[in-house]
Amino acid sequence: DDEWQEVLEKYPDNFRLDYAISREQENKKGGKMYVQDKVEEYADEIFNKLDSGAHIYFCGLKGMMPGIQDMLAEVCKGKGIDYDEWLKGLKKNKQWHVEVY
Repeated sequence: DDEWQEVLEKYPDNFRLDYAISREQENKKGGKMYVQDKVEEYADEIFNKLDSGAHIYFCGLKGMMPGIQDMLAEVCKGKGIDYDEWLKGLKKNKQWHVEVY
């Protein structure tokens, strides 16, 4: 965590650091806090950054990806965006990075 705190201190306008700790935090629905809840919380900012060429990385257990993808599909739906085409574009532009095990 010290390394990320250092990055945040050096680049406060270019870097956001937040945590999703399922054993300690609750999401807006009162359930456990997962990464998809944090991504949804910052969805407008994330989508704007992705539209401007930012990259998004997901690393961790394979089982987390369905929840993340479902949430992204719902956000796209709310924005009037075709999720499959949006994701295809991110992959084509090499902005979508997933490392799961």
